[in-house]
Amino acid sequence: MVTLMGSTFAAAADWPITTETAPTKWSVALDDNIAWKITLPETGQNTPVVHGGKVFFSTMKEVQADAEIGGDIVAWCCDAASGKVLWQREISGEYPQRLSGCFSDSTSPPAVCDGERVVFINASGTIACFDLKGEPLWSKKLLSVGRTLPFLHDGKFVFTRQIYPPDANGNFGHQYADSPVEMWTQLQALDIKTGEVAWTTKCGINMGCAVMPQKLADGRDVVVVGRGGGHGPPEKPDGISLVDLRDGSTLWSLELKDFMATMIFSVRNDEVNFFHKGEHLSVDALNGKTVRRCSILKDIPVRNWNDGNRITKTETIPETSTRMITQTSNLLVGPYHYFRSYTRPYLGRVQVETGAVEYLELPLQLARVAGQPDVFRWFVEPKSKKEPQLKDQAIAKNEVKNSRGFVVMGDKRSVGNGWGHIAAPTPSVAGPNLYVPVMNGTVYVIDWNAAKLDESAIVGINDLGPAGQSYTRASLFFDGDRVFAHTIRELMCIGKP
Repeated sequence: MVTLMGSTFAAAADWPITTETAPTKWSVALDDNIAWKITLPETGQNTPVVHGGKVFFSTMKEVQADAEIGGDIVAWCCDAASGKVLWQREISGEYPQRLSGCFSDSTSPPAVCDGERVVFINASGTIACFDLKGEPLWSKKLLSVGRTLPFLHDGKFVFTRQIYPPDANGNFGHQYADSPVEMWTQLQALDIKTGEVAWTTKCGINMGCAVMPQKLADGRDVVVVGRGGGHGPPEKPDGISLVDLRDGSTLWSLELKDFMATMIFSVRNDEVNFFHKGEHLSVDALNGKTVRRCSILKDIPVRNWNDGNRITKTETIPETSTRMITQTSNLLVGPYHYFRSYTRPYLGRVQVETGAVEYLELPLQLARVAGQPDVFRWFVEPKSKKEPQLKDQAIAKNEVKNSRGFVVMGDKRSVGNGWGHIAAPTPSVAGPNLYVPVMNGTVYVIDWNAAKLDESAIVGINDLGPAGQSYTRASLFFDGDRVFAHTIRELMCIGKP
């Protein structure tokens, strides 16, 4: 358990927040400050998890030609000091999903390790537990959502369980919109020793909701779950619920019309903080009543990039119908709730106590080539105002090719810049810095407690490989003074060997 300036998490290894410091400057493209890296045979997008000197992650099973969908994955265990492969285990899946999806794929959920066993999720229909030598302990044919962030609580493996499967093309349609509660997606806890179900929630949870454990002032471990999103989810009504992690019971629910639950919900000082349309809301975690709200769109100071110079402008951010943040891009740290804009390459933050909102424009992409100056590619304002969503401009688009040269992509949006209509890698914090990875392999390092969110808050901008070849949906994991990252082609350890 770690408490950082009022933000409390009850997650294994305290991910995504640690008080330890980590490297802030590196380049995989230039092999600068890289301890080691290994080439992976196939695409995969889960966050590498380090425990007891071992790295756990997964990739898809190898394809032999260009491919769009896949259902079987491979669980990996490597030595954290060297990258040496210790063991691999195949985990089959019944319902193939789109490869390298810009929202998730079968490999997306990170592993969970309790020091004696490690649990992997294949979101195509299997949860498998192994001992630390790779010997199988138990396996369950259970569907999970690709965007679940499983965690360990009181000897239980907690994840987001799904009933309805994708179609034959790996897509989730609208055909389940009116399904009964028996078909709803729920949070579920399994006994990590046996795999038996300990509890299942009843309130329903959206498949795109990123659930992280939280702690109330009275010591109770809870989570906030949300309902509402695209593709006709059946869970009703739209809104949020507070769930007790002891037994999965619902403590309260708050209905929110046209709510998009595809974000992270954080508790600070017994208040739940989240975004709804164009506002930031703080809700009393003890009774579900809204206590504060502020606009994140109207008359907001933005530190812009303007032809080589920085200027501050007051802007009203273009609106969409329901979404105003890039999905799962938000994280509360201290009094600041950080997020990425849906319609502009802006990093935003809300001071949750005062309601002060700031935006900082960031480059869309960093491109590095040995012997040449760094190239930062910036957003260009579209000529038409009809479509406010951020479009791809002036970047090296993701090839979405594996290390063997095959295109492994089931959604053409995966070639994009990593802002707007995608599910972003979850940001993470090491000591004083916020790490914000983007799908195109650019990583921003931000002083999260900076007095102003301007260029002075940028500690570093780094790459996870050559521009266009470093597709990733994995978050960064910190272990001591090292950073672990996972791209479509490589697993890497950043920092001193």
